[in-house]
Amino acid sequence: MIVFSLNEWGRMTSKKDLSERDICTKYIQPALVKAGWNNVTQIREEVYFTDGRIYVKGNLTSRGKGKRADYILYYKPNIPIAIIEAKDNKHSVRAGIQQALDYAEILDIPSVYSSNGDGFFEHDCTCSDGKIEKELSLGEFPSPEVLWQRYKKYKGIVTDEQERIVSQDYFFDGSDRSPRYYQQNAVNRTVEAIAKGQKRILLTMATGTGKTYAAFQIIHRLWKSRTKKRILFLADRNALIDQTRRGDFRHFKDKMTVIRKKQIDKSYEIYLALYQGLTNYDEDKDAYREFSPGFFDLIVIDECHRGSAAEDSAWREILTYFDSATHIGLTATPKETETISSTEYFGDPIYTYSLKQGIQDGFLAPYKVLRVGMNVDLEGWRPELGKIDKDGQLVADRVYNRRDYDKDLVIDERTETVAKRVTELLKKTNRFDKTIIFCVDIDHAQRMRAAIANENSDLVAENSKFVMQITGDNPEGKMELDNFTNPEERYPVVATTSKLMTTGIDAQTCKLIVLDSNIASMTEFKQIIGRGTRINEEYGKTFFTIMDFRNVTDLFADPDFDGDPVRIKVLGEDDEIETPEEEIENSDPIIDDDGEEVSFDDEETTTIYPDITEGGDIVEEPRAKFYVNGVNVMILNERIQYMDSDGKLITGSLKEYTKKKVREQYKSLDAFLSRWNAADKKQAIIEELTEQGIIFENLKEAINKEMDIFDLICHTAFDQPPLTRAERVNNVKKRDYFTQYGEQARKVLEALLAKYADEGIENIEDMKVLQVNPLDQFGSPMEIVKFFGGKKQYLKALTELEKEIYRAVA
Repeated sequence: MIVFSLNEWGRMTSKKDLSERDICTKYIQPALVKAGWNNVTQIREEVYFTDGRIYVKGNLTSRGKGKRADYILYYKPNIPIAIIEAKDNKHSVRAGIQQALDYAEILDIPSVYSSNGDGFFEHDCTCSDGKIEKELSLGEFPSPEVLWQRYKKYKGIVTDEQERIVSQDYFFDGSDRSPRYYQQNAVNRTVEAIAKGQKRILLTMATGTGKTYAAFQIIHRLWKSRTKKRILFLADRNALIDQTRRGDFRHFKDKMTVIRKKQIDKSYEIYLALYQGLTNYDEDKDAYREFSPGFFDLIVIDECHRGSAAEDSAWREILTYFDSATHIGLTATPKETETISSTEYFGDPIYTYSLKQGIQDGFLAPYKVLRVGMNVDLEGWRPELGKIDKDGQLVADRVYNRRDYDKDLVIDERTETVAKRVTELLKKTNRFDKTIIFCVDIDHAQRMRAAIANENSDLVAENSKFVMQITGDNPEGKMELDNFTNPEERYPVVATTSKLMTTGIDAQTCKLIVLDSNIASMTEFKQIIGRGTRINEEYGKTFFTIMDFRNVTDLFADPDFDGDPVRIKVLGEDDEIETPEEEIENSDPIIDDDGEEVSFDDEETTTIYPDITEGGDIVEEPRAKFYVNGVNVMILNERIQYMDSDGKLITGSLKEYTKKKVREQYKSLDAFLSRWNAADKKQAIIEELTEQGIIFENLKEAINKEMDIFDLICHTAFDQPPLTRAERVNNVKKRDYFTQYGEQARKVLEALLAKYADEGIENIEDMKVLQVNPLDQFGSPMEIVKFFGGKKQYLKALTELEKEIYRAVA
């Protein structure tokens, strides 16, 4: 026996034969350590910085691949200064640089490297030595101090005091929790801006992305470095203050206080307060004036879009008084109108993390949209001559529409229809899915609560808190707000509200948002959508559904909206709400970003604003309304709405849109048939057309659910008479096509043909089909392909089967 030492074996093994991981271990890692990088505190390998997008099909979800950097190098924890993309030695030293640059842009890193084990290829954003890119040997990799100096240049950090501030450690509580990459970016950019003297800062981060955690890290770093010694955190709702106090800010312990009932104690360093708790609209009584104008060094304004941006806002008075302090605005939705501007006060956002990006990264839940149009909404309703309402008032003679309903006119049957449709959906999914119904006003929320209770009388009989009205004027409902947002509490299940729950409520397990309120403001719309975007996989919350009764989701088409739905379905008069299983059966395969098919195996304070509660609900004198009943209300289907290839909502003929898009790629039927028959996998053609914005799922519903995608295309784009899948299967059987195969192979092909009849061509092309019923009864995939003489012969037989399926038209 011949025995080789490790060194001898290494000399005999070519570097070209080593895997990417071997290259990292044998060449890259030693080079970094030799350059002075600490293996424990400064080098992180295989860093996944996104979770991977969530794909939805029915009630099933699947995660795509997260973004992963081979190496991220840190000056200190959470201060990344370099990134390395590794490749095996079959690639050039430059091969990973473009991918590394993409990641570096996301992570805000100036020094970028690619390596194949032979050396490093460097991209220096600062052009420190006059070159932006160059090759380095393994022994020439820069030290931490060199790259830290480069980072400071990149960030504009020039003085020792600025360096001291930006290098202040993050807070760690001893757990595994650390900031996500976008929180890290937001915190670092804010601390760096303050170190350089910036006084007004705006951070825009989508609802559910952890703005408060980012704010805590910013405050803690500035407080620990003594850059800011006394800090005020302002919000406009008790719920926001209580969440903040009990959450991350609890680590400030006895250094922190909450200002209650305008009681001022100047011995603390961190203050949490409601705007309403600091002002009386009276200069002689304003509580904030008990502090000197220079008392606070830093003021953080949570949900700053809600009023501090308004020039005449009482909130703005507080900021003006403490003008010498640094002001940081936090919002998911900067407010920009003719009279109110967040950016005019704070300046442009120093960092933005959008809803769309959050969904793509897998940190926020995707959502489906279910649109319901009723006859009285789409056609309007005009009272008959002399119509008297329930209170004996003569109803004004005009045409009423959805803008009037529940504001000027109440139709009992309309409220009942909404409640019935919501309940129908819950029965098809899960009756205990947390649900928020947004109503026009408090009166509407009261009536909706009663309608939901009547539709769910069995569950309300078990527990009266199944449905609760949670509005600013309702103390019983507000007391249940914590229970509603607590994942461990079953009740309440359904909350009816108007304004109280539009913002700042951390409803982690909310799976259904119902829109029965006229929402024209993009700011309010984004805030409402944000009630559902949080993910809680432990409790099965990975996506949510929006049920729209007011066409509010037309705002998806607004260029200011930045996160598109995964599915939009419009319900007609006779349409049943699909169960998740039916939705899966009737939907097309979902393709991920890599082109692969996704597999789914306490104390309450009332605000001093004259007619607004602390929750934001209007409590003015009840508005005069007409209350009528005896109106025929039904669901109509007037239009089809779908997303095009640019993610925009299109209203019009889906058939004409499909025809136009297909003919852009295939000028004639012959051209399409030639491409279809020549394709090794028909799925590739389906994917190409899907990328053009053709929604085959909606097209099937409009024409014939049992029709093959091939026939959908030929019929819609080229006016060919269609065949159902069952008809195509029968045509194949009539031709005795299977007689050329052995008994076992024939049975496999017959099973594949049956699978095609049930599910379509796209599902039989994947080798995974051999692992599911009934094909798994023939053995393992390896055993099955042996019936044909091997995998190559099996794939050939599958291609021949597809030709037979489509021979009838082709």
